[in-house]
Amino acid sequence: MRQSFVIGNWKMNGSLDLTSELLQAIENGIDDKIASEVAVCTPFVYIAGASSLLDSNRIKIGAQTVSEYSDGAYTGEISAKMLADIGCKLVLVGHSERRTLFGETNDALVAKVVAAQLSGLIPVYCVGETHADYESGSTFDVIENQVGALLNCEDIDLNNLILAYEPVWAIGTGLTASPEEAQRVHAYIRELVEKKDREAAQKLRILYGGSVKPDNATALFGQEDIDGGLIGGASLDADTFISICQKA
Repeated sequence: MRQSFVIGNWKMNGSLDLTSELLQAIENGIDDKIASEVAVCTPFVYIAGASSLLDSNRIKIGAQTVSEYSDGAYTGEISAKMLADIGCKLVLVGHSERRTLFGETNDALVAKVVAAQLSGLIPVYCVGETHADYESGSTFDVIENQVGALLNCEDIDLNNLILAYEPVWAIGTGLTASPEEAQRVHAYIRELVEKKDREAAQKLRILYGGSVKPDNATALFGQEDIDGGLIGGASLDADTFISICQKA
């Protein structure tokens, strides 16, 4: 049985004070009654401090992106081994905002997954369709293209990987994907992976990242192929985030 996983993505939010207060509040609320794994992806500058603040192993610290390069003349980039060096355990790769706002391509993102795995990080590879894709009925085509890029790389370890489905059209727009809609896409993603490695597909955790809130978390997490959530704005409120973790 796959253990659920809830990951908070703080995006470009936070301060030293907020990092300390929010992490301590979350840690105090994550008790043994919560069966899900829990992680928080802070901005780069707070990762080391966040790691040092935590007294237990109940919360993993992650990063929001990573360079595909190991070192060299790449001003402003952060390598996977640097992240591992300061206590990072996982990293988001291909978040919808990285794809849409910063033009990150499948090829670059697959290289980032490889780099993360080589440095001992767990990559969380994000896929999802825009509103235009959704309206045109291209959801499965987009997903197949994005997941296929990953599966076509022989250097990827499917046993050290998490996938996350983000329907871009349902993030901060007021629109929502029903639990059944989300399940159909999650099941399709697992089917794609099964064609490559059936055993790995059954163990693979696929998270949902489409505006998860306490009032829809139970229905979403109750779907067969939804193994937890990638939580955006709701992860900046300790009580809300803990409530989502409890429902997972």
